[in-house]
Amino acid sequence: MIHKHIPDVLVKAKFSDCKKFRYQLTIENTSKTSGNTLCVIMQNPSVANVKFADKSVQFLEKLIFEKEVEPFRNVKTIIVVNLFAYIQTNSFLGSADKIGKENDSIVRHAIEVSDMVLIAWGKTNSYSERRNVIHAILKDYPKKRLLKTRIHPSRGTYKDFIEPYSF
Repeated sequence: MIHKHIPDVLVKAKFSDCKKFRYQLTIENTSKTSGNTLCVIMQNPSVANVKFADKSVQFLEKLIFEKEVEPFRNVKTIIVVNLFAYIQTNSFLGSADKIGKENDSIVRHAIEVSDMVLIAWGKTNSYSERRNVIHAILKDYPKKRLLKTRIHPSRGTYKDFIEPYSF
C-alpha cells in the first residue's frame, strides 16, 4: 500500500542505476531551521521514494516529526538505510545479491553524519549475518546514541515504541 509523506518534508533518494536497489532515503523537516540527524536502519526498502512513503516510512515521519516523542524532539533530518538495499514489498528473502554493492559504504556514511541511530528492523529479523556486519560498523562509532524500536515500524504504536539499543 502506498502512503503519502507527511506535510512539510523534503525527500531525496539514492537508487542504483537499475532502480532495483534503494540505498538511502533522506527526509528533511522543512519547518525546522536546525536540528539533529537521525539514521534509521531497517531491513529492506519497499515502495517509498521522493513522491510516496510506505507504511513504515510514514509511521517514522509521524513518530519523529509530529508526535514530540523524546528523544526525537530536535530531529530535523532522517536518513533511512537498510540491511539490504534490494526493493521488495512482500516475502523478502535476504541474500548476498540483495545487499547492493554500495550499501555498506552508504550505511557507514549515514551513521557517520548522524547524531544518533535507530535500529528499526524489527524483532523477527532473522538475518544475523547481515546484522553482525551492521554491528561491526556501529562499533566504529562508540559515542553514537543507539536506540531501537520494540517492533517493526509497520506494526508500531506511538507509545513505548523506542528503547535503548545494545549489542
